Amino acid sequence: MQLLGVRVELPANTPVVMLREEDGDRGRVLPILIGIHEGSAIHTAMEGITPPRPLTHDLLAIMMRTLGASLDKVIITEVREHTFYAELHLVTAGGSHIVSCRPSDAIALAVRVDAPIFASEALLDEVAVEVPEGEGEGDEEAILDEFRDFLDDVSPEDFAG
Repeated sequence: MQLLGVRVELPANTPVVMLREEDGDRGRVLPILIGIHEGSAIHTAMEGITPPRPLTHDLLAIMMRTLGASLDKVIITEVREHTFYAELHLVTAGGSHIVSCRPSDAIALAVRVDAPIFASEALLDEVAVEVPEGEGEGDEEAILDEFRDFLDDVSPEDFAG
């Protein structure tokens, strides 16, 4: 998946991370509602801004390097009851490990360590938004319009937890 960035969904001022399918001919985009702090963490890393002291995701990247672990990839696996799930695929001297986490944290870490981001085909089939043929990467408003239609069917309580 290609990380397009973080957009703010109005009028609720809710951050949405936008991922675009890189392979395949369907041109699907996966929008995921995230928290304000996680949105800021992803945006900061994408802009190459280094804080004077490590923030949470920076600290996690530093700890992984210090302990000899690397992030092989991130996979956004599924959505259950309007909650998205992701996995960190870690490699250490002791072997491979998979850690379940929030997609926003996985993406924030992946950006910092330059790890690839994937989404399961089943998830894309279920919730990704098709980008109409001929529309370029800059037409995020159309994508957000389709996502707004999805949001009309859910309530804020659906995203709790």
